[in-house]
Amino acid sequence: MFPGNAQTLPSYAVPKANTGRIPWGFPEIFVISQTALPALLYLPGTQGFRLSLRVSAFAISLAAFAWWLAQPNREPQHRAVPWLMAVMGLLGLMLFHPTTLSLPGGLAHAMVYFAVLSPILWAPAFVKTPEHFARLAALLLICSGVNSLVGVLQVYDPGTYMPTELSRIVTDSALGLGPVSYIGPNGQVIVRPPGLFDTPGAVAGPGMFAALLGAIFGLSAIPIWQRIGAFLLSGAGLAAIYLSQVRISLVICVLMIGLYGLLLLLQRRPAKAMVFGGLAGGVIALSFLVAFTLGGDSISDRVMTLFSEDPLSVYYRARGVQLDYTMSEMLFEYPLGAGLGRWGMAAGYFGTGSVPSIWAEIQITGWMIDGGVPMLVLYGGALVATSYAEFRIARKMHLPRLAACGAVAFAANLGTAVMIISFTPFVTQIGIQYWFFAGALHGVVCAARAQD
Repeated sequence: MFPGNAQTLPSYAVPKANTGRIPWGFPEIFVISQTALPALLYLPGTQGFRLSLRVSAFAISLAAFAWWLAQPNREPQHRAVPWLMAVMGLLGLMLFHPTTLSLPGGLAHAMVYFAVLSPILWAPAFVKTPEHFARLAALLLICSGVNSLVGVLQVYDPGTYMPTELSRIVTDSALGLGPVSYIGPNGQVIVRPPGLFDTPGAVAGPGMFAALLGAIFGLSAIPIWQRIGAFLLSGAGLAAIYLSQVRISLVICVLMIGLYGLLLLLQRRPAKAMVFGGLAGGVIALSFLVAFTLGGDSISDRVMTLFSEDPLSVYYRARGVQLDYTMSEMLFEYPLGAGLGRWGMAAGYFGTGSVPSIWAEIQITGWMIDGGVPMLVLYGGALVATSYAEFRIARKMHLPRLAACGAVAFAANLGTAVMIISFTPFVTQIGIQYWFFAGALHGVVCAARAQD
C-alpha cells in the first residue's frame, strides 16, 4: 500500500497514492477528524463540551452530504443505497409512533442514523483510484495505531497518559470505575484504557483496525522501516485490545485477520497467505506477552474465559442474553418498533421520563426498538448487499490493485458488520467508518468502469 511500481506489485498489495498526482483534500481530513475530534475530550476541562464534540464527528459527515447534494453529476449509486433509503423512510414513519420519545429526540435519533450511513452517498465522489483508497487506509492505520499506543501507555504510566477526566456517564454511575477496572500484577487498580477517548475500554475499537491494517501494510511492497512501523502499530492495536479486556473485539480482530488471509488464498496467493498468517500469528502472540507484562494475570484470565466453555455459552453470558430477550420477547412486544429516541444518545440527552427508555447494548436490539422486524430486514439487507459487493471486488484477480482494495474493505467491514450481535456500531463512528470505506471502494470501482 506504499510507493512502488503498480505493474510489478503483487496482487495482495495496494500501492500508496502518488501525492504529486492526488492532492490531500476532504477525505483525508475526514478520516483524521474521526479520531481528532473525539480526542479533544482527552484534554482537561472538556467534559462540559462533550455533547458538542461528540456531535461534531457526525456533523462533518452531514456537511459532506450537503456538498454532495449540490453537485450536478453523481456516480451510480451503491447497491446498498435503496436498502438504506428504505431505512430512512421507515425512521420517518417511526417519528409518528405513539411512544416516540419526542419530536426533537426522534429527529436527533434519525439524524444519527443518517450521519452514519451518508458516506455511502458522498464518499464515491471523492475517491477514484486504488492509490487514493490506499492513502486513506494508511491514515486510518496511523490514527488507530496512535490511539492504540496511547492506550498501552495509559496502562504503563497512567499518571502521565490517562486523561484527567473520564466520561461523566461512567464516573457518575453508582458503580463508579469498578466495572471498568481490574487488578494489575502488583495489586494496583488498572482502568481499562480509553486511548484518545474518554470512555474506559474505548480503545478496543481502533485497536481492531490498527491490528488488521498494520499486518496488511507490513506485507506490502514498502521500505523495511515502514513495514516495521506497520507491524508495531498492529502489535499496539492487539495489545490495547488485550489491556482493554473487551473480548469481542479480540475475537472480531482475529476474524478480520483470518478473513484477509482467506481472501489471499482465493486470490491464488497461497505463499503470501502463509506468510501473512504466520506473521499475524506472531504479532498476536507477542502483543499478548506485552499486555500480560503490563496487566498481569487478569489479562490471561480474561482471555482464557473465551475457552472455558463452548463459544455459544461464552457469547450467551456476555451479550447473548440480550439477543435472546430481543428475539423471544421484544420481537412479539414490538414487532413494528417501539418508537424513536428510546435508547442511545437521544434517550440520554432528550429523555424526559414521560416515555421510559429501553436498554440496548447490541445493534439488533436497537433496530428492533427503532423499527421492529422491517428495520432488521432493511438494514440487514444493506449489510449483506455491501459485503457481497466487496467480496466480488476482492475476487477480481485480473485487476490486482482493485482486488486488493476490495480485500481490505471486505475484511475490515465484515468485522464491523459482525459486531451487531455484540455492540451498536451503526449509531457510532465505527459505523461511519464502515460506510465511508464502502463508499470509497465504490468510487474506485465506478472510476474503473468509466475507463473501460
